[in-house]
Amino acid sequence: MRKSVSAIFVHNQKMFFITRQNYLSVFPGYTAFPGGKVDKNENQDSFDHELIKKYEPELIHALSRECKEEINFDLIEALDIGDILDIQMIGIAVTPEFNPYRFKNYFFKIELDSEIDFDVDENEAVHSGWIKPSELIEKYNQSELLAVPPTVGIIKTLCDDINYKNELDLSLDYKPDNEVPMIQSIYGVKQFLPLSNTFPPANRTNCFLIGDNGRSILVDPSPKNKDEYKKLMTSLKPFSVDEVFITHHHPDHHEYSIEMAQDLNVPIGLSNWTFTQIKKKWSEDYFQDREVKFYKEGDVITSVNNVDITVYEVPGHDEGQLGLAPTNMNWFLVGDLIQTVGTVVIGGEEGDMSKYFTSLQKVINLKPKFIIPSHGISLGGTNKLEMTLKHRKMRESQIEDLCSDGKTKDEILSIIYEGLDERLHKYAMATIDAHLKKLKIDIN
Repeated sequence: MRKSVSAIFVHNQKMFFITRQNYLSVFPGYTAFPGGKVDKNENQDSFDHELIKKYEPELIHALSRECKEEINFDLIEALDIGDILDIQMIGIAVTPEFNPYRFKNYFFKIELDSEIDFDVDENEAVHSGWIKPSELIEKYNQSELLAVPPTVGIIKTLCDDINYKNELDLSLDYKPDNEVPMIQSIYGVKQFLPLSNTFPPANRTNCFLIGDNGRSILVDPSPKNKDEYKKLMTSLKPFSVDEVFITHHHPDHHEYSIEMAQDLNVPIGLSNWTFTQIKKKWSEDYFQDREVKFYKEGDVITSVNNVDITVYEVPGHDEGQLGLAPTNMNWFLVGDLIQTVGTVVIGGEEGDMSKYFTSLQKVINLKPKFIIPSHGISLGGTNKLEMTLKHRKMRESQIEDLCSDGKTKDEILSIIYEGLDERLHKYAMATIDAHLKKLKIDIN
């Protein structure tokens, strides 16, 4: 497991934060602290300074290097001249085992004798500054801040006591034998992560619990089997659920949803198209005796912090797909418009590339602060949507050119999806067919 470090600078009652650029590949748009990975060949030379000699040398070397790179701050020099009053390692967070990229992160609180105007790397941070922890927590509580749980835990701890010096265990607190993981990177959007029968390389579909004031909506519960169903139900016990909401008809978004609605004794919400398509593909009796509520563009489904959560129609990947967003556009739950694990497939009777382009542009134009996909982590801004639309347009141009050259569909697949696992060829071909349909080109 790789190691990483974070520098939490404090002075008087304030702390220093950064908000990462939305275009970064790792945690885009997240509020965080300066820091990064410990290099595999990190310097191992020890330090004599009293404040740091007790820590592993590679951690301090990494901390010093990252501070220099991100905020142009010479940590060792600041120690030598007395600008740093204290350094304490106040917490360790281990990335949960369900994350394919695992790190053990060490949080160092660095007390300064003055509020330094750091020279922040603008390629890394879109915002930065000194702020009271209570003000950061208020931003989080208003869903205006995106952060990983350990960062939220640190901010809350320093909100209570800026002089905190003990060591926190910031690892995700859940029992994997009988619970599913749950995080809340955006306040008001509880993200459960059950294993699901989804499209590889993803192996989980995010299940969200959204809403207050007696209108708590459980979005896309779809555990892969009975055991995972029981774990999800156990994880939901501390919370109230008033409705199960299905974003679209693909099974990795509603498997076991009827059983869950029955066990919780709540109605099912979805689009009319999704309702019809599920009955067509599975059974006319699929919904059994559950009350069904139909939603369309503009309907208000619940609220968070007294802000209405509105329904948006976002077809393309699936004709009946619905998204959710608060009226202040602090976030947008986009379903399978994009995902941060793997690639969205457009194809079959429910797929429409033209509508997919339109839905992507629709959300981009709305300019939500954060994007929440059904597979993978939340993201800052619409950069991922913009890059996806740009990539799809490039693919379409590529396919059009290959058609002009007289290539068959099989030849097109082998060229533009070179090296793709053969098990995924049928999905790639479905996407090619969707592009051809949009282009109104008929080839074999």
